[in-house]
Amino acid sequence: MQHQPSREPEELEGHLLGLIEGARDQAREDPFRNPVLAVTLAITRRFDRDEISLGDLEGLFVRLRAAALSARAARLRAYVGLEAGPAASQDPQAAIPARLVAAVPERPDAVADFARFIHRTAFAVVFTAHPTFGMPRAVAGLLAEAASLPDEAARAELIARAAKLSTRPDVPITLDVEFEQACAAANNGRLALDAFNGALLDAARARWPDRWTELTPRPFAIASWVGCDTDGRTDIGWWDTLRYRLISKRMQFDRVMRELPEIAACREVRGLAEGALAAVNRQLAVAPRLGDQPSLESVHRFALALIIERDRAQTDASILVAGLTRALEAAEDPADQRRIAILRSGVATHGLSNALPHFRLNASQIHNAVRRVIDLEGEPTDAARRRSHLATIHALLNDVRPVAVDFGALAAERASAARLMMTIAQILKHVDGTHPVRFLIAETETGYTLLAALWLARHYGISDKLEITPLFETASALEQGIRVLDDALRNPHWRQYLKRIGRLTVQFGYSDSGRYVGQLAATFWIERLRLRITEMLVQNGLADIELAIFDTHGESIGRGAHPTSLRDRLAYLAPEDARDRARKAGIKVRLESSFQGTDGYLLYGTEALARASVDRIAEHVYALDVAEDDSFSDYALNDGPREADPADDPIYSEPDFALEFFTAARQDMEALVDDSGYAALLGTFGPSLIDRTGSRPVARQSDNGGPARITHPRQMRAIPNNAILHQLGFLANSLHGIGRAAQRGPDLFRDMRRDSVRFSRAFRLVQHAASVGDLDVLRAYIDTLDPAVWLERARRTQKDFRRDELVVIAGALERLDLASALRSLFGRLTRDWLALTAAAPDLPGMSARLTLLHALRLALIHRIWFLAVHIPGFRPQAGISREQLLERFLRLDIDGCLKLLDEIFPVTPDPTLGLNFGEPAGPRDVGTYAAEHANLFEPIRRMFEQVREISGMIQHEVGAFG
Repeated sequence: MQHQPSREPEELEGHLLGLIEGARDQAREDPFRNPVLAVTLAITRRFDRDEISLGDLEGLFVRLRAAALSARAARLRAYVGLEAGPAASQDPQAAIPARLVAAVPERPDAVADFARFIHRTAFAVVFTAHPTFGMPRAVAGLLAEAASLPDEAARAELIARAAKLSTRPDVPITLDVEFEQACAAANNGRLALDAFNGALLDAARARWPDRWTELTPRPFAIASWVGCDTDGRTDIGWWDTLRYRLISKRMQFDRVMRELPEIAACREVRGLAEGALAAVNRQLAVAPRLGDQPSLESVHRFALALIIERDRAQTDASILVAGLTRALEAAEDPADQRRIAILRSGVATHGLSNALPHFRLNASQIHNAVRRVIDLEGEPTDAARRRSHLATIHALLNDVRPVAVDFGALAAERASAARLMMTIAQILKHVDGTHPVRFLIAETETGYTLLAALWLARHYGISDKLEITPLFETASALEQGIRVLDDALRNPHWRQYLKRIGRLTVQFGYSDSGRYVGQLAATFWIERLRLRITEMLVQNGLADIELAIFDTHGESIGRGAHPTSLRDRLAYLAPEDARDRARKAGIKVRLESSFQGTDGYLLYGTEALARASVDRIAEHVYALDVAEDDSFSDYALNDGPREADPADDPIYSEPDFALEFFTAARQDMEALVDDSGYAALLGTFGPSLIDRTGSRPVARQSDNGGPARITHPRQMRAIPNNAILHQLGFLANSLHGIGRAAQRGPDLFRDMRRDSVRFSRAFRLVQHAASVGDLDVLRAYIDTLDPAVWLERARRTQKDFRRDELVVIAGALERLDLASALRSLFGRLTRDWLALTAAAPDLPGMSARLTLLHALRLALIHRIWFLAVHIPGFRPQAGISREQLLERFLRLDIDGCLKLLDEIFPVTPDPTLGLNFGEPAGPRDVGTYAAEHANLFEPIRRMFEQVREISGMIQHEVGAFG
């Protein structure tokens, strides 16, 4: 019989929130009381007395989801600067273009000056696909739509619809799914860029009515690495990458067909686009599907389609741009002219692609590919052999000759880096060769890597079309980054390459740097490296080449995204001091920023959000950087949100404070990462609290089939590392070490918070981390893994059955042997937190609602363990004993355990029963285990689904996944 709800959801929510507040009040008087565990125990007792059922939680979850989603929609709306009320009817996107045009000095060559200025891409939005697809696509769509609406009632209706859906991500999340979502975000981004370019053209037409058609604005671009990122994965075939690039090409031609006016002047362009679109569709018709291991015959068929249809499909946008220019000149209606001019800008910026491609792989893959043709002793990262390695690759570069690339060679190639280079060569040759493509190299820690990549690029004949880009993210790379670039610049081949390509591109990563040295320390080291790169370019006489800086953060503070606003986020990533020094050095800087997975795509989830995001980018780029161009030395937007002169910021006038502060924070974070208790905290049941949120392969398994035991954070990726900290209620990678650093100079620390724009902005990451973290919550999880806590509970319980359960759980936890390391870890975190709160007593605390989610989930975890104790004894199966199975339950490997239990205790009868096999019947299990399934396994499965559901709600409360 189904349990009837004992309380209405609203009443239950109020009751449980009251328990949280009451427990907190009591804990203020009783220092030995953990308010979170106290509420967990209270909820458990209500379960025991049938005052709350699992069914009751479903209605409660709807209310909690609605509250979390409503708050997130409001934050998203405020984050991108969408305004409610009458101001929403105005067009803020027209303001900056009008000011840009109005600020051009009146002189005969003004249009040409402005054209040079606005034809340079100053910012690129890059859609990346790390495993951060933490919510269903339907929920993300409703959330974005709600955030876009100025009417509160309409927003509430959409949130109510979203709250009825699960928070758990879609299954499965394939690379195709990620690509589709990236394309949807890119499409909205392209619409926003069109709107901005249209406003620029409108302002230019008003001022220069006879010459505005000379302008092809390209201030911003859209790019993506989805389908092109092969760093750390082998499941993306070269044919997949080619297919995705063809789809992107088709989308660009679809856009041309959709936006072209139906006038005679466009007949030529329409014919070109129609023919190209048909050819691309024929190529896609024979492209292997995702997950296929195509036969040689299918590869051959695909290759022939790419080659035969090559000319009809077009491989360079110049023909299309020229046709659009002729159409613009022939068109008479102003509206038609405007549409053609906007379309021309989009094609000129993006070539024959919906979004510009970024390719990525690992430095070790570069080294392995070159190792086949070079006699190299030791590893390229060996500092003792640095000079010999550089000399060896220089000699190789002296003699490199390009080789032919065909699809047969590509199909036969086994080395990852060589295969990717050949894939790029074929894309440039057969799909789109309009612009150079980005080639990102993760874990670049030696100049040899850059020179080896250059050799590969020249070997395959694409060095003039490839932007070789080191990723500086690890602690070692942030320290050695300037030496890496300096070693490469000392090589004449690299210098010649940079001058030909016209740009030095560097990538800064925030995920690994943040989790190993702490987010605040990471941003300091990244800024310092950026300043040194600027100095290095000047010293090497390369101030005339563009410096492109790609920040691959995400939307979580654990990945370097500022939590308060997009304005703050952009300023945090590109501090005014660094930009000011580049301006004074005469270096043009192109900024690029990563928007990752569902969280990042939300900022482009509707056209309204995308336009607001582009508005903020435009304010950031042009309100500060207009004076960057030589033609506009007397041209600045003085009424923009320019900050105070960076020279006046005390964080720069007191460099010793900054160095000592961030060094202390880094040292403490590095010590934390090496603490065995930290690995135990992250790895015991943390990975099981979160669903799979991306297409990357599943984490490694142990020999007995369960999840491998984590002995160091480096064994997991940065995003699950961060996500687990969110789920355990203490964001150590944004908080730890700051207390001890502040303690070294508390007065100066307070002064910096008050007077330094740069420091106070960075510290707001700490403030946000504090608002979604609580040591009481973390202690509740740590105590859950402490056998002494369970034995103490057993000593005090009045229920015999519960006493037995508690003792068994305590015994299993003793075998896991985690308590000592976790207690030591908690002491380390607490000491630093006490120092931080002494220095910053105004830090916010975790909300009652988020605290309740943690308490509810702990109560469910405890009940899962109580039921697991009652699993019947069985003979070891596949090397797993009952004791080992219980330990896996304690680590929340619930799916794996239930799968095993389905085999050990089948619910269907033995199909051989009753059949005559011609001999006396042997022993059989004559019954089924329906009771065990109904009373143990199914309740465990349902409760674990609710555990994961709560994890999704916590994700919304925190504001991002990982």
